[in-house]
Amino acid sequence: MPDTATVRARIKHFGGFLLAGSLAFVTDVGVFQLLHAGLTIAPLIARPLSISVAMVVSWALNRTLTFPVAGPPRLSEFLHFAALAWVAAAFNYAVFAGVLWLYPAIWPPLVIFIASLAAMVLAYLNMRFSVFRAR
Repeated sequence: MPDTATVRARIKHFGGFLLAGSLAFVTDVGVFQLLHAGLTIAPLIARPLSISVAMVVSWALNRTLTFPVAGPPRLSEFLHFAALAWVAAAFNYAVFAGVLWLYPAIWPPLVIFIASLAAMVLAYLNMRFSVFRAR
């Protein structure tokens, strides 16, 4: 059985991941709604833009909360993160487009939620074992 310090560290780690993901999700939906509902941009065009903004939020929060990185942010780290995050984002987008194609009347923010949950595990594994792995 893990000791108390180990349990607390795991809770902090996964809590950071959930908080960062939640704030990135809120950013994704907010930007999507602004573009789609506010500016009447088609959902399949608005979504990659909202994902891009949410990705920057996710990187900044995950490097601080989930995988604390010593030192200032580096462009190379962000580009590594973005490359791997786009793998998860492509999966997220495919689920989003597929659900909208099958159920065009569904509320798009709900579809973003479904697609984001589907891509969450892939995103975590990419961050944990590649971008922010212990050096």
